Amino acid sequence: MRATAGPEIGQMAPEFRLKGPGGQTVSLSEYRGDKHVVLVFYPLAFSPVCSHQLPTVEQNLSKFEAAGAVVLGISVDSHYANEAYARHLGLRFPLLSDFKRETSMAYGVLDHDRGFSERAIFVVDKHGTLVYKDVSPARGDVDQIPSNDKVLEAIRELK
Repeated sequence: MRATAGPEIGQMAPEFRLKGPGGQTVSLSEYRGDKHVVLVFYPLAFSPVCSHQLPTVEQNLSKFEAAGAVVLGISVDSHYANEAYARHLGLRFPLLSDFKRETSMAYGVLDHDRGFSERAIFVVDKHGTLVYKDVSPARGDVDQIPSNDKVLEAIRELK
């Protein structure tokens, strides 16, 4: 069964508390009032398309930061695997573990049959409102990776 409906633009983004680098907990609400948040859902660490997508996010990281946003990657992999994957790819943004799949389900991107998320990007503004979402129609197609440029445009429109 493919993903179910998640939050719509204009709704409050679902809160989460996920393990990140070193097992430290990261929550969406810790950025409220301070930073916009870009959530990059990727299916699986060390997979080919994800290994293409995440470095392109890293290449744009300074642009996201200059626009007042923090980037968080999210997958169903353990925080240990995500930490190794981030190190392998040379990523400076944290990869968070949605091991229980609750966050992927809350955002409507969990593929229940396969047990991992779709490829998607969400932007949550400083107030906790979902302002942008792009869920790939074909998570395994490198040509269907959500556009970083469109995400940056959405963030810049918030100023």
